[in-house]
Amino acid sequence: MSLVAMMQITDLKQEQKTPPLLRLGFRPFFLFGSIFAVFSILVWILFLDGSVTFSPFGGSFWWHIHEMLFGFFIAIIAGFLLTAVQNWTGMPGVKGKTLLLLVVIWAFGRLVMFVPELLGQTISSIIDISFLPLVAFILAKPIWAIKQYRNLFFVPLLILFSLINIQMHIVVYSPELVTLKSSGYAGVMMITFLISVMAGRVTPMFTANGTKTAKASPSPVLDKLANGSIAVLGLLLILTPFFSVNTTVFGVIAIFAGIAQLSRQFKWRPWITFNVALLWSLHSGILLLGIGLIVLGASYIVGGLALNHAWHLLTIGAMATTVLAMIARVSLGHTGRALVPPKLMSVAFIGLIISALVRTFAPWLWPEHYTLMINIAGYTWIAAFMIFVFFYGPMMLTPRVDGRPG
Repeated sequence: MSLVAMMQITDLKQEQKTPPLLRLGFRPFFLFGSIFAVFSILVWILFLDGSVTFSPFGGSFWWHIHEMLFGFFIAIIAGFLLTAVQNWTGMPGVKGKTLLLLVVIWAFGRLVMFVPELLGQTISSIIDISFLPLVAFILAKPIWAIKQYRNLFFVPLLILFSLINIQMHIVVYSPELVTLKSSGYAGVMMITFLISVMAGRVTPMFTANGTKTAKASPSPVLDKLANGSIAVLGLLLILTPFFSVNTTVFGVIAIFAGIAQLSRQFKWRPWITFNVALLWSLHSGILLLGIGLIVLGASYIVGGLALNHAWHLLTIGAMATTVLAMIARVSLGHTGRALVPPKLMSVAFIGLIISALVRTFAPWLWPEHYTLMINIAGYTWIAAFMIFVFFYGPMMLTPRVDGRPG
């Protein structure tokens, strides 16, 4: 028997001792992250229309911004990176008790942010802030072990996310030092940066494989312009407590970033993906990323569309739509299934796009119907992630259909 075959048998025997949910990072974090996406927006909608009252850490507005970034999006990012590192390094991904520890810390962070009086503010902050450094450490070990420095890039990025999270907590303790808007917007922009980087890595390959066409040729210059300009925006927002940037300058950089993003996407031929749900949904998120940056930049320069509305074209349109498309694909592949999503996932993708457009433009166009527009945007978001949980939840809770580890 070959050494590879013996290793696979050993892996499978060890695998059977581990609950399927804890066999790879994407399983718990995609599932619980999506459930939290439903819960957090439902609570927010009910709070806005006066149906519920609650006193979370930092207040309701702080909680909404923080939990969407460091509750929902960071959970998905952690699941993606902890799964991808296995492919990058060829070493087994985190699983079992170590993965359970990460999940418990993340979940406990959500609990104490929602009910801070359980342990008090200081301990609640420590619990929430501790998650990302732990993920960074676990991610770094296999990458460093085989000296795969190209992917080590994600470790300092997670540390940077940790610093932004600390900034958001400083807002609660010393609001004179950092503003909620600057730290929250910094979080949004840096997650947008990560999505842009990952889009450049996987979208050409996904598009070629899914449409059975030739892969688009690399565009190193466009990659650098698209990603670098977003990174500059994020760093400017992170450094806002130390110096302010002229809004026109910020707006010009954002518009440039959006144009660079759309130019890069044009090379990936999004028009050939219309018949493949896992592709047109991904390209829709990237398209909204480019448009969102342009709209945001214009709002900084000329006004008109309020900034709090414009940012939602990035948070819902670019970030959430791209995330849903990615987790729908990754979950199928890593559970041994064909890359064909349930048909209702197309409804989920369209729902998120509608949510983004309604949340961004409808309150501006019809301010007299603000509450109704927020409800439409919120409930379409909820429906989208409920569809994912309904169809993909059983996949996360059961072994791979092909019998392989993972």
